[in-house]
Amino acid sequence: MNSRPPIRVVLFYGPFLRSAREFALRLEAHPDVELAAAYCHATGETRADQLADLWRRRGWLGVALFGFEVARDALRGLTGGRAERGHRRRWREFARRVRYVADMHDPQVIEQVRALEPDLGLSYGGPILRPELFRLPRHGTLGIHHGRLPEYRGKKTTFWEIWEGEPSAGVTIQRIDAGIDTGEIVGEAAVEIGSRGYDRVWQDVQERGLDLYVEAVLAVRDGSAEFRRPVGGAGPMRYDPTPAELVRLPLRRLARRLPGTAGKGDG
Repeated sequence: MNSRPPIRVVLFYGPFLRSAREFALRLEAHPDVELAAAYCHATGETRADQLADLWRRRGWLGVALFGFEVARDALRGLTGGRAERGHRRRWREFARRVRYVADMHDPQVIEQVRALEPDLGLSYGGPILRPELFRLPRHGTLGIHHGRLPEYRGKKTTFWEIWEGEPSAGVTIQRIDAGIDTGEIVGEAAVEIGSRGYDRVWQDVQERGLDLYVEAVLAVRDGSAEFRRPVGGAGPMRYDPTPAELVRLPLRRLARRLPGTAGKGDG
């Protein structure tokens, strides 16, 4: 039996991310983790908050994405059965203790985190954290990156790995530093892309990432975590795909499979 006490963690996460919610619930339920606090970078997580956020970031494309998310969530509710109802119930209970903040680096937030004396900070889909926050926990702060590093930095890297014709999509757990996706790596994994659609690959990447993230937290707790610097040249910073690129992705993949087509893409 492991006699080590639970590791005391603080979670910083972005709103409207089902995988971030699942991660929070896993932390809350794990006997070897003490979730001291969860901070969400938002004023709330209602549908109205989600629509306003998507409109601010993506305009009319955000409205379309909002409609897609609402429809997918409704379908999940109809087909998910008892497991889905349990997930939603557990999240409603957990959400009561979430601290919603407009600025993760507000002096009041900094002082609250300092007073909690966490062993480890955890970031999931939140804003870029600054040193005055991510250095507060005793072991620093870990972050999850859905992409292979250092080749695929930035946003929506699973999309870009598929776009570039990679055989697999990566997920990486790293210790946050002052750069963007440049921290020491403590865990990494990959899932096969094959001929599967983006949604299915993205789902598998998220699920593998959740397991990998919890494993990394426990490795830090047990003193067995091994950190290493990213190896190889850093790839270009990636950004949200444009509507045209979203439409082109399946056509690009189809063209890549046609006889006589060479290389990874059409440029």
